[in-house]
Formats: sequence, C-alpha cells, structure tokens
Amino acid sequence: MSAIRFNLKPIVAALFAIVMYSLPLVGQQAAPASLALDGLYDRLASASPAEAKGLEREIRLEWRKTGSPAMDLLLKRGTEALERGDYAVAVEHLTALTDHAPDVAEGYHARARAYFRTEQIGPAMADLEQALSLDPRHYEAAHGLAVVLEDLGRTQQAFAAYQLVLSIHPHYDPAAEAVTRLKSQVEGLKL
Repeated sequence: MSAIRFNLKPIVAALFAIVMYSLPLVGQQAAPASLALDGLYDRLASASPAEAKGLEREIRLEWRKTGSPAMDLLLKRGTEALERGDYAVAVEHLTALTDHAPDVAEGYHARARAYFRTEQIGPAMADLEQALSLDPRHYEAAHGLAVVLEDLGRTQQAFAAYQLVLSIHPHYDPAAEAVTRLKSQVEGLKL
C-alpha cells in the first residue's frame, strides 16, 4: 500500500473497541434487535464446523435486517455496489443508511469495507469501531479491524483481534489462517 496519511484517533478508538470487546458483557442489556443474534452467537461459539456454516447464514440474514424496508434497500444497494467494485456508490448508499439508521451495525461494517478498498483507512477504522460498539460479536467487523491493523503493520494488535474473532466464531477460516501466519512473528516480538 502506498504511503497513507491517517489520523491516529480512529486507530486508538478501534483499539479501545478491541479492549472493550474482550471484557465480559456482564451487566450490559442487549438491544431488542440483537436478541436473535445473541442466541445465534452463543450457538456459534460451540458449533461444529458443519453447524457453523448454517449459523453463519442465519447470522448474515440477521445482520441484514434493519427493521425498515427502505433501509433494507439501502443496505442491499450498498452491498451490491461494493461487490461489483463501485465503491463511491457503495459509500453513498451506506452513508444514507447510517445517517437514517445509525443503530445498524452492518451498515458501518459494509461502509468500512468500501473505505478500506479505496485506502481511506481512518474512515474505515471509525466505521469498524462503530460497528463493534453496536454489535461487539460482529465477527466480520472484528476480522476487518484485524486486517486493517495488520495492513498498518500493527502485528500484535492484529493477532489479538484475529484471536477475538476466533473466540466468537472458532471456525472462521480467514482468522484461523491469519493466527497461524502471524503466530511466529508475534512470538518473535515478545522475545
């Protein structure tokens, strides 16, 4: 990646999100929209690999539920634009979503992906922080955070974030592969 200028505030905030995520959720009240997700996440943590695939599909369906047909459409259009590589259009749709439905974690996660693809690291980190503050067990947002941290050369923080992903979804292959890849580097840094 070329030389990137970014504000450290979003990075610090994202690291704060990692620390906050690693704390137990004791005493925190789940939002009504996350009750279905809570059960799915609980099952995912102890699922077999085959069961995990089915739970992933159910979780992704829950992530896409905004509670409004208009917001569902913005999320759909934004993710479709993201998938076809039209990042500016994706950001437009997803910004409209986050403006009108600021409690939808998937909107921030998807927009973070678009920002990252256009090398806008600060906005990507800020959106990942917001997604994780809304849904601390959003394993794809946590994985996105780990990828950004690794890309920035923050190997130890990336390694910790990948491990957090695996604590939520033990069969998430991209995180497992990253932990294996980074383990010797992190152990070397600790010496």
